[in-house]
Amino acid sequence: MVSIKLKLKTKVNSEGEHSIVLQVLKDRQKKIIATGLLVKKIFWDEKEHCFKTRHPNAMQNNRLLDTIKIKARNIISEFEIDDIDFTLNEFENRFRFGSKRSRIDLFEFWNSVVRDLELSGRMGYARTNRDTINSLKIFHKRPTLHMREVNVTFLDKYEVFLRSRGGSNGGISVRMRSLRTIFNLAIRRDLIKQNLYPFHKYKISKLKGKRIKHALTMAEIETFKTLDCGEDTQLINAKNYFLFSFYTRGMNFADMMRLKWSDINKKRITYARAKTQGNFSIKIMPPVKEILDYYNQNRTDTNYVFPILLYDYMTPTQIENRKHKTLGLYNKSLKILAEQGGITKNVTSYVARHSFAMCLREKGVSIDIIGETLGHQSVLTTKAYVREFGVDVLDEAVEVLLW
Repeated sequence: MVSIKLKLKTKVNSEGEHSIVLQVLKDRQKKIIATGLLVKKIFWDEKEHCFKTRHPNAMQNNRLLDTIKIKARNIISEFEIDDIDFTLNEFENRFRFGSKRSRIDLFEFWNSVVRDLELSGRMGYARTNRDTINSLKIFHKRPTLHMREVNVTFLDKYEVFLRSRGGSNGGISVRMRSLRTIFNLAIRRDLIKQNLYPFHKYKISKLKGKRIKHALTMAEIETFKTLDCGEDTQLINAKNYFLFSFYTRGMNFADMMRLKWSDINKKRITYARAKTQGNFSIKIMPPVKEILDYYNQNRTDTNYVFPILLYDYMTPTQIENRKHKTLGLYNKSLKILAEQGGITKNVTSYVARHSFAMCLREKGVSIDIIGETLGHQSVLTTKAYVREFGVDVLDEAVEVLLW
């Protein structure tokens, strides 16, 4: 049984107006869809679910509401005629984008995906997608872009546009991969047909750069460990963050930033990697214990291990902004430390992860075990070995760095 109803959202805007939404109920599940209409409560008929006649535009607005209800009922009828036990997400997609798949507006769909990313707290991914949307809008020069318009010729021209603005292979690849992800999502949600997918012919793999991934040798890591930071807090933190990442299987900055004291016991650190949601259990080795002891003695008023997030309860936007600011200072400090240690490589936060892998390889550890210590999820390589190595083997693999 499916029911639909027009109702007001509880929250009001600065003008004292409520948003009118379409509520759809099915199998005890609820979906709320914005209509784009606003009304003050004194002009809303709660019984009839429409504008009161004394509203200045009551007749016009009620016609719009009738159109919305008719559209919703027609969609439900279409699903029933086709004998489809639809989900509320499928209803929403049909309601918002229509059944004519080729007319899906890429920008409208993409913006809805970005909003979902922001609601789930994935602000970094949301920002990358917004940047690509803005770039694509500048190139397209029109507010609407139907997904059927994005073909190989379109992508070739977009690539030329990006290069004309100084884009590198790596930067262009980021844009194209974002776009490809949106097409895959649209196909998975049954918004477009497979034959509209332009990435069968346009190959992003051709954009793979030949950029050298810098990694420090064990000798350089030892040099890094002996660097004197004096009383410079930023340099002390940068040195500690880098070495902590190195000795915790290349833990990335985002995970270090969110690491709490509750994730740590006397012998192990347990956490879920933000990027892949993979669970990690890492033995605390002497260099890591030394760093943890330092921050335990200089604890802040938060539950976080490192003094990166300033409060326990920050919004996703605040967290993303703080991460962006602190990461910039961290990388600047790493360059100072590298110069101080006579290290000519371009040392950044991510170099700790590459260095961890390369130093294990230097010590003769197999690629399979290295892949698992890093938490790689490649179907062709690491994933095949996930169940073959116990935590003790992984601990021993990391401990060779102390030999």
